[in-house]
Amino acid sequence: MPIKPDLSLQLPEEIGSLHFVGIGGAGMSGIAHMFLGAGHRVSGSDREEGPYLAPLREAGARIAVGHAAENVGDADALVVTSALWEDNPEYRYALEHGIPVLHRSQALTWLTSGKRVVSVAGAHGKTTSAGMIITALLELGADPSFVNGGVISSLGRSASLGTGDLFVLEADESDGSFLLYDTAVALITNVDSDHLDHYGSIGAFDAAFASFADRTAELVVLSSDDTGAQRIRGMLAHQRILSFGEADDADARVHSLSTVGGLSCLVAWQGQDYELRLRVDGRHNAINAAGAFTVLAGMGFDPGEVAAALGAFGGTKRRFELKGTVRGVRVYDDYAHHPSEVAAALAAARTVVGEGRVIAIHQPHLYSRTQAMAPQFAKTYEDLADYTVVLDVDGAREDPVPGVTGALVQQEFADQSRVAFLPGWQDAVDRVAGIAQEGDIVMTLSCGSVYRIIPQLLDTLAAGAVEG
Repeated sequence: MPIKPDLSLQLPEEIGSLHFVGIGGAGMSGIAHMFLGAGHRVSGSDREEGPYLAPLREAGARIAVGHAAENVGDADALVVTSALWEDNPEYRYALEHGIPVLHRSQALTWLTSGKRVVSVAGAHGKTTSAGMIITALLELGADPSFVNGGVISSLGRSASLGTGDLFVLEADESDGSFLLYDTAVALITNVDSDHLDHYGSIGAFDAAFASFADRTAELVVLSSDDTGAQRIRGMLAHQRILSFGEADDADARVHSLSTVGGLSCLVAWQGQDYELRLRVDGRHNAINAAGAFTVLAGMGFDPGEVAAALGAFGGTKRRFELKGTVRGVRVYDDYAHHPSEVAAALAAARTVVGEGRVIAIHQPHLYSRTQAMAPQFAKTYEDLADYTVVLDVDGAREDPVPGVTGALVQQEFADQSRVAFLPGWQDAVDRVAGIAQEGDIVMTLSCGSVYRIIPQLLDTLAAGAVEG
């Protein structure tokens, strides 16, 4: 079973050395880099070699591949995520030897002490929205500290210690840890029901978001279009709330959206229109940019300068990321793992595919989510993709559930000619390569391991004649 970190644990006043279990993830590696930059000794382990480990070694971290008790060494604290399992030998060693076990959010809270924290929360859109805020702040001459959930493409990193007083971070609602931060400005991208395995009910999920917002010291910014965000708005006692979106009553209202020559829109703010010209695709990214605009303009930055600065954002890794083009077939990867995220990613693909088709490779993530949302996933893919290949479930932190496989999604399609359940990865890429034509987009979608299929897919596309 996954662990339940003690989020009430008092943080040590002094931390000399830290050991990160699962240091190879984008978020954990970013936090580890920040502790290294602050002069701490850092060690860590992960189950396999990955792209974030070599830079950590070069920065001075001691990294082990594979989990073993001896990896912990003389660390003063262990840093973990909620995805860690109770039988992990490093976790067991820490418990047996009285070494404090800190959730990643607690370690991040320690780093943010004394900073003006901008927290970005929401079931989806956090990484892109936070990346936009970070990029714009840098363009505006601020030097914020930040920890993002994905690598910001133009910066080549997901975290950095800045010299300014601002600290921008993703506030994770999945386990309630977003309530730990001493947030000054909060951006809530949406309140889409997810993670009910932790909260138990939509009511409890909403109450956590309301508590997060009302604890915010200065400003709350939330979506005017998302029904969940508007639902919790009615629960808030906060004195300063701003909204963004396409609704007529939004404080920052998006209109005149265009995809001709790139994504652009106008944002009506305090009686004046400001043009956003963006380097990322998709209507959802225009909305994300409006949220970032509202945060920064609401904090007092000049709105015209903010609008210009947002144009520097070039995307984040695994968010509608083009991975290659073979014989006219473009292959994208996206982190989408909830029906609303999938809908946004596929809608973005529709804006750039032209006369081609959109072929999706869906890897269900978590047994609980697949069991609860298979019909919603199927409807989303059937509505927005021309053909879908469904892989098997990436269970991540969960134990397998009998009868829950990717077939649950496939079986919910009304038109079975537009879907296939192919748990074998080579079978999946063979099917996609066999139907892909010049001008098509192929997109992998999941926060699991599906991105690793992309080299196999590109090779298979290159090896066989693509139908035309």
